[in-house]
Amino acid sequence: MVRESRPEPELIQPDPPLWERAAVMIVVIMLTGALIGPVFAPTQEETPALRLVWLPIYGLIAGLITLRFDKVARAWPAWIALLALVALAYASKYWSIDPATTGRRVIAMAITGAFAVYLGARFGAAALPRLLTHAALVMAVGSLVMVFAFPAIGVHHDVNAGLWRGLWYEKNQMGIVMVAGAIAAAATLASSDPRRLLPFVTLALTTLLVLATQSKTSLLCLMLGVGVVGGLWTLRKGGAAFAVVMVWLGVVVAAFATWAWSTHSVEILEALGKDPSLTGRTNIWASLMRRVGERPWTGYGYNAFWGRESVPAAFVRQETGWTVPSAHNGWIDVLVQLGWPGAILVGTLTALTVLITLLRVGAAGAREGYWALGYFTAFFLLSLSESILLSHQNLPWVLFLAMLTRAVMPNPAPVRATLAPRSTGAYLTGSRIAAQYAHGPVRRPFPVR
Repeated sequence: MVRESRPEPELIQPDPPLWERAAVMIVVIMLTGALIGPVFAPTQEETPALRLVWLPIYGLIAGLITLRFDKVARAWPAWIALLALVALAYASKYWSIDPATTGRRVIAMAITGAFAVYLGARFGAAALPRLLTHAALVMAVGSLVMVFAFPAIGVHHDVNAGLWRGLWYEKNQMGIVMVAGAIAAAATLASSDPRRLLPFVTLALTTLLVLATQSKTSLLCLMLGVGVVGGLWTLRKGGAAFAVVMVWLGVVVAAFATWAWSTHSVEILEALGKDPSLTGRTNIWASLMRRVGERPWTGYGYNAFWGRESVPAAFVRQETGWTVPSAHNGWIDVLVQLGWPGAILVGTLTALTVLITLLRVGAAGAREGYWALGYFTAFFLLSLSESILLSHQNLPWVLFLAMLTRAVMPNPAPVRATLAPRSTGAYLTGSRIAAQYAHGPVRRPFPVR
């Protein structure tokens, strides 16, 4: 007699309770600067009102960490990494060209960094991309409301007239947030979560909003990030032979792309409609590297370089001929703030995070829908054109630290979804598993009732 073939049960981790997810979503949305910035700081400067708005958010973060202290304490390697970053940034106060700003923003960086560790420790497996999917859906819908109901806020009216910016100051900010949401939605679709409607709608809306910004950097990040998630999912489903063929094709394509860029970068940029100087970025970088040469081992202090009264920033603005707001490159921005020690520290943490994530990409990656690798691909590309590294209030950096935390956290003992009796042929739902898990570990199969 041939035994009936039955599928392998999925490994499911219960989500945190609804109130906790809602609280975390509020913090995540705040970290994007959605609506709060344009309302409380329309000139894009730090104001007393904006600081007051953040105070209850800091209190909420402290409460979440305190409530889940036993969980976040297990992520002690991530706390050591965060402590090293905070210590170096705080030490720069003693040679900073703006000590007050450095001291204030180091505190903000420490608090949001602690939230990142909590986020990575508390939201394991597919829970984090699922949370980001829901947050992105809320912000995408809010952006559409602003575009069509309040176009004075949701649409550019200056040099980028007609382009959408949604809940943010400018289109690039919306592009960055929507890219993160699209990758999270793709990862949720690639995970074992049977709920497909919301992730699909989120992926569609975030992609639409990225296209509406006409930001080629955001579009490239979207294609690469979602492509990595889809590619890894395809490799997992296609079997060993298919995986070998796809990896070989990937190596060939990567080698060809590297050769094409190294020999025809100007032609490629012009074909994409981009200025070969990257809209003046190369001039900014050249000027900044001259400033780095003046203070290679100390920098000018954490978050101090771009102040309105900054003399070195004034030199950069004079040399480039326009009011440069940032380095438009995360690595160079770290150099001007903390010198080579800062850049080496951030680079080391980045390399370790990617290495550990790659080593754990098997079952752990499948359960999360390969979110970590997809997100890091977009994050690294973005860091080459935007100042997102070592930020004091910035979602991309917080998500990277959360990725680091998830990399160093031990895998929790998963809850195994048991099969129902043969007469029903159904799996236990995630809510039933979560309810059972809340009362203690599952020690034996339990039937659907």
